[in-house]
Amino acid sequence: MAKRIVKVLKMELPGGEAHPGPKLASAGVVMNKFCTDFNAKTADRKGQVVPVIITAYEDKSYDFVIKTSPTAGLILKAAGIKKGSGNPKKPVGNITDAQLEEIAKYKLPDLNANDIEAAKKIVAGCARQMGVTVNGK
Repeated sequence: MAKRIVKVLKMELPGGEAHPGPKLASAGVVMNKFCTDFNAKTADRKGQVVPVIITAYEDKSYDFVIKTSPTAGLILKAAGIKKGSGNPKKPVGNITDAQLEEIAKYKLPDLNANDIEAAKKIVAGCARQMGVTVNGK
């Protein structure tokens, strides 16, 4: 018999540094156990925001799926800037085509794209909206 799902949460937690808190308490999971499991799986992603989907069951057990980091954060890191522009027409940074491809390859499993070229277009669009140019274009 399948377990009964109580709640499905989508959260963004710091990689390798999750702590018990009110959001986890509302899910009804054992917070310390979840934090230990999550931190162990994301220890290599410290300093990054890590999206996670937590499925909490009636018996206090849970499953979680770790997603790739947000595209905007990866672009900011690649461009070496703290934040994007409030106006997309005012460039605040630049990334190379190689950096664009690296981000697209990393994000491909979570994007609605069939190949790397389509993924590159999606990431380039995100960069453009942030005021980050690709190879000065």
